[in-house]
Amino acid sequence: MLLLSPITLLAAATLLFAIHLIRRLTSPLSKIPGPAVSKFTSLVLKWKEIKALRTVYIHQLHQQYGPVVRIAPNEVSFTSWEALKEIYCSGGSGYDKTEFYDLFKIYGRRTMFTTLNKADHAKRKRILADRYANSNVMKSASVTGVQERSSKFVRRCTSASGGVSDIFIALHAYACDCITHHLFHPYGTDCITKKEDEEMMHQVAADDSLQNRLISHYAPTLHRLFSRVLYLFAKPRETPLADDYVLETSQLSGTASFTLMSRFDEKTGDLDYIDKAAECLDHMAAGIDTTGDGLCFLLWELSQPRSLGIQRKLAEELRANPETPFDKLPFLDAVVCEGLRCFPPIPMSLPRYVPQGGRSIDGFWLPEKTVVSCQAYSVHRLNSEIFPDGDVFNPERWLELEGDADRRRIQFAFSNGGRGCVGKQ
Repeated sequence: MLLLSPITLLAAATLLFAIHLIRRLTSPLSKIPGPAVSKFTSLVLKWKEIKALRTVYIHQLHQQYGPVVRIAPNEVSFTSWEALKEIYCSGGSGYDKTEFYDLFKIYGRRTMFTTLNKADHAKRKRILADRYANSNVMKSASVTGVQERSSKFVRRCTSASGGVSDIFIALHAYACDCITHHLFHPYGTDCITKKEDEEMMHQVAADDSLQNRLISHYAPTLHRLFSRVLYLFAKPRETPLADDYVLETSQLSGTASFTLMSRFDEKTGDLDYIDKAAECLDHMAAGIDTTGDGLCFLLWELSQPRSLGIQRKLAEELRANPETPFDKLPFLDAVVCEGLRCFPPIPMSLPRYVPQGGRSIDGFWLPEKTVVSCQAYSVHRLNSEIFPDGDVFNPERWLELEGDADRRRIQFAFSNGGRGCVGKQ
């Protein structure tokens, strides 16, 4: 009975708290700048993440504390090129991913994006990378398909009733048609003109299940016990139209030689049917969100009165060079690069584990299994020696010869290193 007395329980709780406090204060991360609360708990960070405020919160911490910030007891965020290179490029593909990426498994399977270690990622990438090489993407049939969808997009916008078009929907429809063309041609979608295809695309673009998945990841018991209540304000992933489309289309034969599905047909023994479908749905969702969001933000910026001069200069370059390939137009390239810098489609942290034995990053020693990351939003705006006036949309900076290599090296919109986005080209 003595063991269960209030005094004994209070003493035990006090001892455990004291041990926790001492461990936090003597941690190898204790000298890293950051808010005091980050030394003791990750609850603030997790709450910001669940409220979709993590990126902004971390950016504000970097503005306050500098390029290295402790954001949780076992997590550190960086903004420098040196840190980015170490975390994402050392050894070719950087540090291994954390279990955070389990949130993005599809049909319970890991895709190339969600593989955690280098070996598994390299094995999957060997299968897929061929179809994202410039030599394949620029094949006549592939390019013609994108051009046709571009023309459809323009017609949809110019023929809109009253001259007003929902550009968010139209751009995501265009993105869906382009990525499914690359995945499945001739079985790609026609979201631009067909309402049923647009509805399927909208399920993917409007999916806001991350909050539900985060709760499941951080508090699985709570999620299991209160899943029905959570459903009322944090819905799970529900994209049945997209699921049906991908599962059915993945079983069809006769896809064009440039498509990802044709590559899977060549590698019949490497992946089963569900693995192929999961990979395709992952690429489809990524293509819709990143392309659609990136173009939407860019067109919004170009439509602002402050960008009228940029809009005119871009139009002049395009009109003066009707036969020139787009990748040979310097101002168009500058506008796209600046759009990706200011509005990276994936602005958030990309967490990795410090490898066995620990590492020194930006002058701080970090023990193994420390979670480290950079986020594109902050990397692109807070390195003022590379991007002066980082909050200002200024494509002209990409036309300057001085510093060009540094700008392109620290462009983090597609991540970096061997695990960077396979569709970067």
